[in-house]
Amino acid sequence: MRIEYDRKTCIGMFQCVAEWDAFERDEDAGKAVLADGDEQEEGLFVRDVPEDAESDAKFAARACPVDAITVYDDDDQLVP
Repeated sequence: MRIEYDRKTCIGMFQCVAEWDAFERDEDAGKAVLADGDEQEEGLFVRDVPEDAESDAKFAARACPVDAITVYDDDDQLVP
């Protein structure tokens, strides 16, 4: 499973931070940060989700009010 985070879309509500500790607050920028995320293109960060954190990653994506977070399974299918 992997997670993608579009930092440009983020509005800094930090609900993802409350759901999964892989997200951190960047108070200076007013946006979340995906820890250990690799920037694939400008503002788009990707990282693998450990098996024991899959549920937390899904909750973080669902909690985002602007859909800046998406989760994909191992077959590259979007996880609702």
